[in-house]
Amino acid sequence: MTSISHALVLAAGLGTRLQPLTSVRAKPAIPVAGEPIARRIIRWLVANGVTDVTINLHHLPETITKAVGDGSDLGARARYSWEQPTILGSAGGPRQALDILGVDTFFLINGDTLTDLDLRGLIDAHAESGALVTMALVPNLKPLQYSGIRLAEDRRMIGVAPRGPAAAGSFHFFGVQIASRSVFAGLPAGQPANSIGGCYDALLARQPGAIRGFVTDARYWDIGTVDDYWQTSWSWSEAPRTMPSTARIHESASVRRSILWDDVEVNKHAVVEECVVTDGVHVPAGTEYRQKVLIRGVDGTTFVAPLEIT
Repeated sequence: MTSISHALVLAAGLGTRLQPLTSVRAKPAIPVAGEPIARRIIRWLVANGVTDVTINLHHLPETITKAVGDGSDLGARARYSWEQPTILGSAGGPRQALDILGVDTFFLINGDTLTDLDLRGLIDAHAESGALVTMALVPNLKPLQYSGIRLAEDRRMIGVAPRGPAAAGSFHFFGVQIASRSVFAGLPAGQPANSIGGCYDALLARQPGAIRGFVTDARYWDIGTVDDYWQTSWSWSEAPRTMPSTARIHESASVRRSILWDDVEVNKHAVVEECVVTDGVHVPAGTEYRQKVLIRGVDGTTFVAPLEIT
């Protein structure tokens, strides 16, 4: 089996659909069952033979660098590609990071998706086809909700079907792919650019068959919205907690089915039920919160927003 030891994790986005949580941390730094998403992604990559991880940064970058550091405690070397003052997009970001990656072939991973995909099959499919990009796909089970990748019988990508009836029988890309340096090297440095809807379309036009799909039944958790985050957190809640909780809960307080981030304090007789309590929040004694997001303001006061979950 050909080995691929480098990965770029796309982590520069604003995470607007995950507001207000992403006003506190960048999306990949948000904890799932006690550990930031980025750390969980790196653990999975290391388990699949990746030893060198580059992460691109823009929004609240310090929250990601604090969570990951140099990656050594996870068994990886972590480095960073800075995108300032502009986010460079799903193709411009990789273009910016090419010199840091320093290899011809690498994994390209969305920083807001967790999966149990075994990368060996993806590597083998990529090597056998000679493609420049191989995307991990699952059947698109919700074509009225999601657009989809259209494949020929030999798994060549032939286009993107817009959501609706045209997306029936298509495939859903869940954020894991292998890419060649050459796909991005010709893009203008420092300029925003997209992959799907941008340079991938141009690549298919001049070189049909350069992009292929690898269809799998792997599970994945896409953390796009607050509801996605809530559901994913409880899906992972029985996994071993790999980061110690720093929450302080008074013995008389009641905390039920809630997610507590770092340095949270719940004072006596307070009730917190089905809430997300973010970093540094002190829940006053005797207060009650149900289905709320609690955020500590710059002046130490607590901002409260509804938690919209299904």
